[in-house]
Amino acid sequence: MPDFSFEKKLNRTGLIVGLDEAGRGPWCGPVVAACVGWQDFQCPPDLANQINDSKKLTPQKREILFDQIISATPVWGIGQASAKEIDEINILQASFLAMRRALDEVIKKGFKPITVLIDGNRLPDWDVEKYALIGGDGKSLSVAAASILAKVTRDRIMTELAQKYPYYGWEKNAGYGTKAHQEGLAKYGITPEHRQSYAPIRKILENNCKRK
Repeated sequence: MPDFSFEKKLNRTGLIVGLDEAGRGPWCGPVVAACVGWQDFQCPPDLANQINDSKKLTPQKREILFDQIISATPVWGIGQASAKEIDEINILQASFLAMRRALDEVIKKGFKPITVLIDGNRLPDWDVEKYALIGGDGKSLSVAAASILAKVTRDRIMTELAQKYPYYGWEKNAGYGTKAHQEGLAKYGITPEHRQSYAPIRKILENNCKRK
């Protein structure tokens, strides 16, 4: 289970926050990131014992923990980058953009993180002390909490988008390339929410051009 071991080993005096994203793999929709920190590592023990990598939790559990996390700490922020931005700057840079926006939300609240922990093995070019933490959502309580906020937020966004574009099953597949999504694409084509730089969507566009 994730805890504050990594944060405490840094031996920093000040606020340390975790960052994680959701939605790098789907064929459509935004990539969403969240930033979470705990002042003096004061996460209620009963909550800390439940927080884990969002992928290891049920959707129902994530929803419950989402509300509990934002009630337990004021240090949180959420950001996103659109499908259009993903196409323009690539998914890695769009993920960093969403993370930067999430971090900026925390800063706007008056908090000044001195260190950021980012899930993964790549780091953005930010003027702040930062660490890449592979598997961070399973190690750091800050990153794990961020993974939950990011995942729940993105799932909610995709459920809302599914009402506008009801033929792709986004409320169930979150935009991943499932059979239902592929069938929707074959019958109804792409939407403005699809990532045109992604190979399956790019192939559809290329085939459409060939037919014209």
